[in-house]
Amino acid sequence: MMLRRWRIAALAAAASLLALTLAACGKDDAPTKVRIGEVTRSIFYAPQYVALAKGFFAEQGLEAELTTIPGGDKTMTALLSGQIDVALVGSETSIYVHQQGSADPVLNFAQLTQTDGTFLVARKPIPDFKWEQLKGTVFLGQRKGGMPQMAGEFTLKKKGIDPQKDLTLIQNVEFANIPAAFASGTGEFVQLFEPQATVIEREGKGYVIASFGVESGKLPYTVFMAKQSFMNKNGGTIQKFTNAVRKAQKWVQTASTAEIAEAILPYFENVDKEVVTRVVERYKSQGSYATDPIVDETEWNHLLDVMESAGELKQRAEYGALVNTKFAETAVKEVK
Repeated sequence: MMLRRWRIAALAAAASLLALTLAACGKDDAPTKVRIGEVTRSIFYAPQYVALAKGFFAEQGLEAELTTIPGGDKTMTALLSGQIDVALVGSETSIYVHQQGSADPVLNFAQLTQTDGTFLVARKPIPDFKWEQLKGTVFLGQRKGGMPQMAGEFTLKKKGIDPQKDLTLIQNVEFANIPAAFASGTGEFVQLFEPQATVIEREGKGYVIASFGVESGKLPYTVFMAKQSFMNKNGGTIQKFTNAVRKAQKWVQTASTAEIAEAILPYFENVDKEVVTRVVERYKSQGSYATDPIVDETEWNHLLDVMESAGELKQRAEYGALVNTKFAETAVKEVK
């Protein structure tokens, strides 16, 4: 009788141990949730949607939750307040936080785009466009202090145009309302992201005549960033995240325009497939998508030059203070 009781107790203990083991395994196997906040929904960020659509985050054991938070200031506020873990936004926002003297700096760890993503759109076709033709015109620009406007002004100055003196520059229209404002008659020229530029072209309300991305040069334009405190506590998660980004970048480099458009189309339900394909081709052909996640020091210094030219830089932010390349360098070595 006693032997029987001992066996029952032993079996119960074994069952309990097995249950605990299975529970532990289940816990370890559960994906780690990462909350991403993107500054806007744009085909400019195609590699990010590829990483989601192709399951590259999932392969790394991550559950990526993507939220669009319009405006760099709002995206950064969400990151600083802990509403999101990772922000996809212009590098200049991390510099603005640094200039305010943050004790928990925001670090750039994986670059997604390496040029400006805007285009110059005219109300009428200009086959032999010359930049000096902008002088004396009404120009509908982007938000002051934002990377699009700074890259735009940098290009204009490079072309011998003083944005404040040679143009009637409009900067008080909300980012989301700029395409509609131009379509309704505001301005002779406008600086637009895609797919809005292509949509306006298709509607016959404007014509793309130049690329600010080509003219302003390579920049760490849109980068994944996180607070230093988060990165210190979650280094493994950041590495897995960067690995997924790297895999998506490699896929985008070798895939056809049609394949990329097909992969990201679910993230642009209200945009025609033809438009998505055309925009992907435009960005890919001008080298806007970063080929690897490493934030380059030369490009970082060019970013500072652009900000300095726009009068938005109190002092130059050291590369090593706001850029962490460890995760990106590891990803380049490991993800083949």
